Amino acid sequence: MTNKDNYCVIMGGGIGSRFWPFSRKTLPKQFLDFFGTGRSLLQQTFDRFQKVIPTENILIVTNAMYADLVKKQLPEVNEKQILLEPARRNTAPCIAWASYHIRALNPNANIVVAPSDHLILKEDEFLAAIEKGLDFVSHSEKLLTLGIKPNRPETGYGYIQIAEPAGDNFYKVKTFTEKPELELAKVFVESGEFYWNSGLFMWNVNSIIKASESLLPELTSKLAPGKEIYATDGEKAFIEENFPACPNVSIDFGIMEKADNVYVSLGDFGWSDLGTWGSLYDLSDRDQEGNVSLKCHSLLYNSKDNMVVLPKGKLAVIDGLEGYLIAESENVLLICRKDEEHSIRKYVNDAQIQLGDDYI
Repeated sequence: MTNKDNYCVIMGGGIGSRFWPFSRKTLPKQFLDFFGTGRSLLQQTFDRFQKVIPTENILIVTNAMYADLVKKQLPEVNEKQILLEPARRNTAPCIAWASYHIRALNPNANIVVAPSDHLILKEDEFLAAIEKGLDFVSHSEKLLTLGIKPNRPETGYGYIQIAEPAGDNFYKVKTFTEKPELELAKVFVESGEFYWNSGLFMWNVNSIIKASESLLPELTSKLAPGKEIYATDGEKAFIEENFPACPNVSIDFGIMEKADNVYVSLGDFGWSDLGTWGSLYDLSDRDQEGNVSLKCHSLLYNSKDNMVVLPKGKLAVIDGLEGYLIAESENVLLICRKDEEHSIRKYVNDAQIQLGDDYI
């Protein structure tokens, strides 16, 4: 039986530009089915949390332009459970708004905040950790994040250094480190003190609001004065007026790296932040030459370590390529070295500046 005081906030408003051209402004990656399961990343995230959180307590925070997409993909969600951001302002404003909204519904709420685009392979272990974490934060003002045991020196993730234990598999956080260079990542992994920062958070609603009002007053001053209108008919107009004026700041930088009551729960859940083509390549089945083909047919000759993603039913014939990404969607074909995928944002910006929004 699920706890009526437990809530989930799924953040699903990003554009996913690192997955361009597969992820587009009008249909970003959280609404796509990458693995042919019949469920998008957003739907899979919702399905996962629905097992431990009451359906009516799951909120989706997304950009206003994706309202219809969310309603279509999650018809079981009431319209009042979809919070529509009138502007993109990063994760701290998103979480602050959701927190004030939830407190108006339930002043005793415990909340898990999750991105909409993560992959979890060991779901039972993951959900057990979520339930345990929600219980942990329900009894104190602790802010909890989920740390993932690293299996390689990954430079694409942030890291959490643990300090003293604070219970069964809970630790005080010593430091946060943004995406490190490879040599430093190797040191982190070898030390055994550092875990990947999953971007999943748990806290009591009053704890996160208190921390936000203390550490981000320039943010909460925009959202707190109207708290009496949250979860009422006046909320939409209030947010449309005030949300765009909020500072663009992440929850990690704004609160988690500065607060003194941050803890971490450790796990190994077959977790992946599906943030880049490289992460998708690592999770996909490869042929004996290390090639990956998704959604399409391919004939590859004298080629290895490539990733081919074309519209369903298309055939790619490739000869003599090594370590390339070949991705086509609608009116864009991208061919670049797989290890140069960090340049994709530049390609997106150049295409928009030189050719307009039709290719974005």
